[in-house]
Amino acid sequence: MEMTEPQAGSPADQLALTGERTVPGIPAENYWFRRHEVAYDYILRRCAGRDVLEAGSGEGYGASMLARDARSVTCVDYDQQAVEHTRRVYPELTVHQGNLIDLPLDDASVDMIVNFQVIEHLWDQSEFVRECFRVLRGGGELLMSTPNRITFSPGRDTPLNPFHTRELSATELTELLSDDGFDVVDMLGVYHGARLVELDQKWGGSIIDAQIDRALAGEPWPDDLVADVAGITIADFDIRRASEADIDASLDLLAVAARF
Repeated sequence: MEMTEPQAGSPADQLALTGERTVPGIPAENYWFRRHEVAYDYILRRCAGRDVLEAGSGEGYGASMLARDARSVTCVDYDQQAVEHTRRVYPELTVHQGNLIDLPLDDASVDMIVNFQVIEHLWDQSEFVRECFRVLRGGGELLMSTPNRITFSPGRDTPLNPFHTRELSATELTELLSDDGFDVVDMLGVYHGARLVELDQKWGGSIIDAQIDRALAGEPWPDDLVADVAGITIADFDIRRASEADIDASLDLLAVAARF
């Protein structure tokens, strides 16, 4: 019998879902996976022909997407299990195990750094941003996404997610990047598109809360919630500039910062 390599997200080679990172191929996780995936899809053309570092690459699916158009993609992640998984499932990537505040790359060695849904996990956010500045070439870009603190943990002094150390608003993210030498040239937000707005209405105002409330209560999901979540695609999200929408109402932030 012919043997085939395991595919990302298949039961044969699937990174465990711990709540710290999202992974592909799990129907109940599909909302969060697509919400993260849409940011990678948005920047694909921006990566064309460039040497890209994904700092905090997790499962590796995002870096693999970027590798379709980038000249090269290097990954750095602290978690050894995630690193081994990425090396096994995405052989087109160069993967290092390392600390993000001490990146194992030379000065001025990459054109672009992608850091999606990671900064909120870091204890020393400023030191990481300074490391990004160090390894970027002149004219390079740091693309950073993170949950919008205002909508993700509303009215709280500490994050709802136990894996987060410090969440940021658009203003706070801009200050973090600017204080360590970057010029924030664009600030965008991720929002629910028309179909997700309809699903919000269907599920009592929020399909996010419908998932979280049942998970916290240990209740099984009704079949139509399972189907609605499993059917979500990146087309169900919108990405808009701060000049086009209320950035403080966004779900996630996406900053474009340049190193001049």
